[in-house]
Amino acid sequence: MTSPLFPGPSRRALLKTAGKATAVVAAAALSLTACSTGPAGSAPGSGTGAAAQSASSAFPVTIKHVFGETTIKERPKRVVTVSWVNDDVAIALGVVPVGVPKNEWGGNDKGSTPWKDSALEAVGAGFGSEKAPVQFSEADGVNFTEIAKLNPDVILGAYSGLKEEDYKKLSEIAPVVAYPELAYGTPWQETTSMIGKALGKETEATKLISGTEATIKDKVSKYPQLAGKTYIYGNLEPAKSDGVNVYTANDNRPRFLDSLGMKLAPVVEQNSVGSKEFFIPWSAEKANELDSDIFVTWVPDAATTGSITADPLLGQIPAIKSGALVADSDNTLTLSISASSPLSLPWSLDTFLPQLASAADKAAK
Repeated sequence: MTSPLFPGPSRRALLKTAGKATAVVAAAALSLTACSTGPAGSAPGSGTGAAAQSASSAFPVTIKHVFGETTIKERPKRVVTVSWVNDDVAIALGVVPVGVPKNEWGGNDKGSTPWKDSALEAVGAGFGSEKAPVQFSEADGVNFTEIAKLNPDVILGAYSGLKEEDYKKLSEIAPVVAYPELAYGTPWQETTSMIGKALGKETEATKLISGTEATIKDKVSKYPQLAGKTYIYGNLEPAKSDGVNVYTANDNRPRFLDSLGMKLAPVVEQNSVGSKEFFIPWSAEKANELDSDIFVTWVPDAATTGSITADPLLGQIPAIKSGALVADSDNTLTLSISASSPLSLPWSLDTFLPQLASAADKAAK
């Protein structure tokens, strides 16, 4: 599978190399609707009262996706997720999956993330507790064996890179919610809507989306210098002759910067017309044509930032020449934006927005 984090290497190869939590909206959703499906072998919670009855009455539901349609006959009690994002969304909607993939890139020593830990701990299901989800590895691709052991009622992959053969094999285990069109290209809002429908929580999903968007809007209002600034979000590798890739409007990173009031650079828009890929390769010899106010990239370490600015070709990128380069080596921060979710985005803002604002100030000089 292609990595949603960086173009080039497979996700399998990438995984083998391997701020302040502010998810207020998600925590509110959890407190209102928390319903643990429980670890494998335990009696799953089914919820009580009018909310549970309303959720049950929503079924059966049919969800369209890239491989066709999936019908879920009744409210799932045992939820398993694949890839990134899907587990965040389920948890933010108050459903603790029975099984989730480990965060083997950008994760902590629990194979998790700060935003996921915070949300799980809020409902007494933190990793290490009896109610915690079972974790399985995806370092070698979809873990069919471990997923089957969990006996799920539904498998969530609305944001993923599932191939058709993966989808068919998983469908032999349980109904699968695949992505709507592009691998790793589902906007977090659409992922949330699809998963909300699959779990009988459409109303909660709508509130979660609007609440998360309001949080982003409130945070970014403190940085007016970002409004209208053009940007390129890419991947720069000075050690490679073809060390430039830029993300298209199909990718969640540019979508996130758009939500901040920034604008994708015209050079990227023009060169990705009609593309269904999440990135386009760019010759380092033409790096000086990548014109934007700000350039955002991930780097493996601080030393790489110096290598980028000193590179005779990459250093000619206009935003880099002006000092408006945002290059962070925090894998967890990169993951929170690259695989964005209603839990990860609020967590990222207090760290990422000041970095962008600093670059915007330099671009204005």
